[in-house]
Amino acid sequence: RRFKAVPGVIDVTGWGGKTKTYEVAVDPRRLAGYGLGLPQVLQALGNANINVGGQTLSIGPQAAVVRGVGLIHSVEDIRRTPLSVVRGVPLTVGDVAEVGVGHQPRLGIAGLDGDDDIVQGIVLMRRGAQSSPTIERVQREVEHVNRSGLLPPGVRIERIYDRSDLIRVTTGTVLHNMLAGVALIFLLQWAFLGNLRTALIVAMTIPFALAFAITLMVLRGESANLLSVGAIDFGLVVDATVIMMENIYRHLAESVAQRRGGGVSVLHTMRTPTGFSGRFAVIANAAAEVSRSIFFAAAIIIAGFVPLFTLSGIEGHIFGPMAKTYGYAIAGGLLATFTVTPALASLLLRGGIEERETWLVRQLRRLNEPLIRFALANRVLVVGVAALLVLAALLAARTLGLEFLPKLEEGNLWIRATFPTSISLEESNRYVNRMRRLIGSYPEVETVVSQHGRPDDGTDATGYFNAEFFVPLKPAERWPAGVDKERLTDEMTARLGEEFPGVEFNFSQYIQDNVEEAASGVKGENSVKIFGNDLETLEQTATRIAGVLAEVPGITDLAVLRSLGQPTVRIDVDRARAARYGLMPGDVNAVVQAAVGGQSAGDLYEDGSDRHFPMVVRLQAPYRQSLEALARIPIAAPDTGGGGGPVPVALGDVADVHLVSGASFIYREQQ
Repeated sequence: RRFKAVPGVIDVTGWGGKTKTYEVAVDPRRLAGYGLGLPQVLQALGNANINVGGQTLSIGPQAAVVRGVGLIHSVEDIRRTPLSVVRGVPLTVGDVAEVGVGHQPRLGIAGLDGDDDIVQGIVLMRRGAQSSPTIERVQREVEHVNRSGLLPPGVRIERIYDRSDLIRVTTGTVLHNMLAGVALIFLLQWAFLGNLRTALIVAMTIPFALAFAITLMVLRGESANLLSVGAIDFGLVVDATVIMMENIYRHLAESVAQRRGGGVSVLHTMRTPTGFSGRFAVIANAAAEVSRSIFFAAAIIIAGFVPLFTLSGIEGHIFGPMAKTYGYAIAGGLLATFTVTPALASLLLRGGIEERETWLVRQLRRLNEPLIRFALANRVLVVGVAALLVLAALLAARTLGLEFLPKLEEGNLWIRATFPTSISLEESNRYVNRMRRLIGSYPEVETVVSQHGRPDDGTDATGYFNAEFFVPLKPAERWPAGVDKERLTDEMTARLGEEFPGVEFNFSQYIQDNVEEAASGVKGENSVKIFGNDLETLEQTATRIAGVLAEVPGITDLAVLRSLGQPTVRIDVDRARAARYGLMPGDVNAVVQAAVGGQSAGDLYEDGSDRHFPMVVRLQAPYRQSLEALARIPIAAPDTGGGGGPVPVALGDVADVHLVSGASFIYREQQ
């Protein structure tokens, strides 16, 4: 609850551990001996655990609120709750049941390295919140909770993973790209124009454009990411500046040459902005000469990003920030082109300026001129060869493996193990613990976290057949020589397959897996969905499709999400037999629900805190652990013979109890 109060956090999902309850384990023999049934226990606890409001009462000039207080606050209160009176002596819950602290049936178990049972919390960031500030606030809250004594002695919250590691890698990548881009633009400009000062002016456009873009993002409350900042093409940003700088440099060189030759520059006969003369007039006129062309060229580039603004869903979240940042950066570059570039040119381009070809340009010209002469002399041949190359490229493109997004290396593995659908939590957890230790034995692995089954709040709907392993990896420089991630994945796949035959494994990355599941609803990179209203037909069709896909080159980790095969204890109420005892199907099913699964009789509010936990009524374990025991569960039937008291009837007398195979998982999409 403390983390939910942190700004930027929307929810916290608890994984593993046990959810506390106050358990009322009823002995059916003692209960039947007093002529009572489970419904009476539930009703008695409900009536003994209630507060009421009585509106207000005027006492003199004041209004007093009327409250009737009758909540249960302790285990002893539960034990003393009266059920009935037998020969003048009150019969209490403690006379027919064992009362104590228990836990709800476990739906999932989490483990960490050598610890087979931990409690894990997954902090979820609010949509649109900024990653780094939210992570810092969560980390401060972790430190506060550990220092404040809120936790039991010996218990600490430890960070397993947060997004800051990926943010640091991403930030380093972005800074490297920026520095490399500035250096590359500077060197290319210097190599082609042959003037160090013009190269400096062009390179200065990049930090100005990025500063302009980041300023707009901050003012608009937007955050940067790898695609938005790291993917900026600096060539597009400085394109306008290169054209402007080349034109200014050329005209300044011509002006110097004209003055040395005693002539008058052509630019001096053009209309110049008021107040400019000499060198400033040359720069102003050179800038004005290409301003319209530069503006429309930049507008065309920005218009090319318009389709990205229309994307929605996952694609919109990924590419929307990139399109905005590109637009901001190009606008910043354009602003620098019309303001900073001429100003820097007037400051730096002084003295003797001479337009001359550099060595690189001369070498390129020596290659280019013969090629142009050959192309003009053999026009049909050149066009034919070009057409053949285009056709060959189109044919070759059909054989390429195309991906819309590049792979983001997160520095971790997300491994999914799928057991047979009928397996129990306890049995499969033994294998999960062995898998976690096997994965953690690799020197490249930092730690291993296993999530088996599902959390108690139902936020990840899956069964005991599903186990997922989060495997953060050490930095690549600490890996053994000759090992890369692909080889590590292949080795783990082979070894896990040998050690655990019959279990299907799938390898992905943490964020990648979450994005794929959010986009398609399926835990996998590629999927085929079949829709229909008959589970058996769907299962058969899925198996046939998997057989076809298994023959496709390049497909790995192929699996079918099964819908059938879950053992089910089915209790069919025989209406005719139940009617002879005066019972309705609802009466029978209510007892089944409470006796086997347990039913809440309200919450117990603990003294001295605002914490409350359900009081769960169910039969003691020996009376609900086999089909034979279930058939002997007593049901209190009304006495139709006129005796007045309820008559105990065994569940097997009014219902058929048998084991069948049923649905293990029913998938739905958009209703």
